[in-house]
Amino acid sequence: MLDRLLQWDQDVFIYLNGLGVEFWDPFWSAVTKISVWTPLFLMFLVLFLLKFPKRQAFSRITAVVALAFFITLITHWTKIGFKRLRPCDDAEISSFIRILDTPSGYSFFSGHASSSFAIALLVYLLLKNKIKWAGLFFIWPLLFTTSRIYVGVHYPLDVLVGAAVGVLSGLLFHKLHRAIAPGTS
Repeated sequence: MLDRLLQWDQDVFIYLNGLGVEFWDPFWSAVTKISVWTPLFLMFLVLFLLKFPKRQAFSRITAVVALAFFITLITHWTKIGFKRLRPCDDAEISSFIRILDTPSGYSFFSGHASSSFAIALLVYLLLKNKIKWAGLFFIWPLLFTTSRIYVGVHYPLDVLVGAAVGVLSGLLFHKLHRAIAPGTS
């Protein structure tokens, strides 16, 4: 059963990665970089500072930073535990897939997916009552995670599991924030 699932994952990856077009390579190569999203992170910070009194803004910012550390640790430990090769490092398929990035480390699960979905969800939950367009925050994880398949470094299951872990972590930290700082959510 697991072998069939992994074969399906590889086949879907090869198909999706093969849809790439050279014209879009610069876009997806940029979108996959964390540094490109720095203005978004600064916008989150500014929104918290503008929309809440200082103490409430600080508690929200602290929750997001704590979540970022948590999700980074969970992702790192999981990758070390599973030791799944990235598609770009898999000799069986690397010669015929599109590879635009070659990060070190393992593939399962995607840290880009887990962190972006976790942070986007928590920021959304903390700001949704103050900003009507907060749902647009989810454009970030959708582009960020799609890029990982496009550039050849993650299988679809890496991204899907990472997104699920991110969503669950975002919900957990929202619940913790509400328990630690009642009346601020």
